[in-house]
Amino acid sequence: MDNQASISTLLELIRERDSFAVTSHIRPDGDAIGSSLGLMHLLEAMGKRATVVFVDEIPPNFHFLPGVDRISSVFPKADAAILLECDSIVRCSIDRSEFDKAQPLLTINIDHHQTGREFADFNWIDPEAAAVGAMVYDLVVATGVTITTEIADCLYAAILTDTGSFNFSGTAASTFAMAERLIQSGTSASKIARAIYACNPASKVRLLGIALSNLQIDEAVCWSYVTLEEMESVDASVEDCEGVANHLIGIAGIEAAVFLRELPGHNEFRLSLRSRGNVDVSKVAETFGGGGHQSASGCSVEGSLSEVTERVVGQLLSACRQLPRQVVKAPQPSTLLA
Repeated sequence: MDNQASISTLLELIRERDSFAVTSHIRPDGDAIGSSLGLMHLLEAMGKRATVVFVDEIPPNFHFLPGVDRISSVFPKADAAILLECDSIVRCSIDRSEFDKAQPLLTINIDHHQTGREFADFNWIDPEAAAVGAMVYDLVVATGVTITTEIADCLYAAILTDTGSFNFSGTAASTFAMAERLIQSGTSASKIARAIYACNPASKVRLLGIALSNLQIDEAVCWSYVTLEEMESVDASVEDCEGVANHLIGIAGIEAAVFLRELPGHNEFRLSLRSRGNVDVSKVAETFGGGGHQSASGCSVEGSLSEVTERVVGQLLSACRQLPRQVVKAPQPSTLLA
């Protein structure tokens, strides 16, 4: 089913129902939060009841988004549950038992990951979309609903963050056209950018310093890590780790990068993988049970720091060595920057 057919079918499903629960993945990022709230505002403009649900804390730099104060931690009974950029119900921010208790009559899956899976009653997966926020934007346009400032703020934040400030390979001319329309509808590009990128707590900056001191490079692969002890030493939260991987892939000559964050409880690390687009890091993430995009993916891997690093960096090195020489222009020797 193509996008236009998917949108038409989805709108018909929405029009037939009155109440909706909207959620996204655990540890919500800008696209998860912005697209969920943007969809809530759209549903309400269509005369529907909508509740956005997240159990995990909303990072402070997204507290400015209109409607964030209405986010619930309790999954309500609703005619339909809409899950954004999740590959399963397990991946969403709600415990499966709570989801089952709510007994939504219909499940709707909207995703833009290459590794998206059809797990719901209705599935709209578009790997070409720059963000789920861009898919919600297309839905707004299809309804003919006026794009309010509230909708524009939420969707612009979603698109801005999930394209890496319009730097990722999925960014297209249509992405900028969406941004232009959202700005014309009342959002402020400078206000959104300042709120998201220029309001970092001191703990985030201190943690970045630690991560950069742990940075290592081998050929065209860069990696770094932070341990639980290091996070505790600067009173850092999980949200403070967001964006570290983007610093690693920004180094000249690097084609693939990975940031490892130690998880509590047992030997396990959460990995954020990045590439310049020539290496498909979603394939690497999939081998460890994760997924995402060609240039940005994630997964969790059990093992000690040295074990996990060896396995993941080994795969990234292998992928980089298969690239044409003219792509890998500045390979660098193995080194530890301290």
